[in-house]
Amino acid sequence: MRNTSPVLRSGLTVAAAALPLALAAVPAAAGPGISVSTTGSTVSVTTSSCTQVNGSWGTASLLTSSQGSFAQGRQVTLSGTSTSQSAAWSNVSPGTYTVIVICSDGTTAGTQSVVVSPAPTPSRSASPTASASPSRGVMGGVGGSATDYGTVTLVAGGTLVGAGLLGAAWYLRRRNKPYRL
Repeated sequence: MRNTSPVLRSGLTVAAAALPLALAAVPAAAGPGISVSTTGSTVSVTTSSCTQVNGSWGTASLLTSSQGSFAQGRQVTLSGTSTSQSAAWSNVSPGTYTVIVICSDGTTAGTQSVVVSPAPTPSRSASPTASASPSRGVMGGVGGSATDYGTVTLVAGGTLVGAGLLGAAWYLRRRNKPYRL
């Protein structure tokens, strides 16, 4: 007679060990949520969670740390397509903010915190004095290459140099021939 209970027990043990992992993965795959980014003093949010209802995708709100509800924040209407909706706030002061996106059907697409960094202030460096030695030595040969010229300027300059070389070659060749009558 065969005994199958050890196999059955080991199968149940593997299933019981895998169950918490499977359950933990479900919320991560439940929805795409929102993606928040900053560029200078502009904060932008992107989502693909909302559906259009009565011509509206939804609203996004930018809340400061002292604001507690969606209505208190700077609200912007979402715009976009069925695959991606976005909103942006400009001239945002440095600080920590919370972005909340509520779709037009009343569901929350997501909430995320974002830090807006202050703009870097240009630092002044001490100008070299006459007694100080140059930090990079003599910059011989740099000349006009310190400026980035456009393609048209470089082609025109190359054409002039080529024409000058052809003219010099023609003049020297004519001069070397003996004078004939």
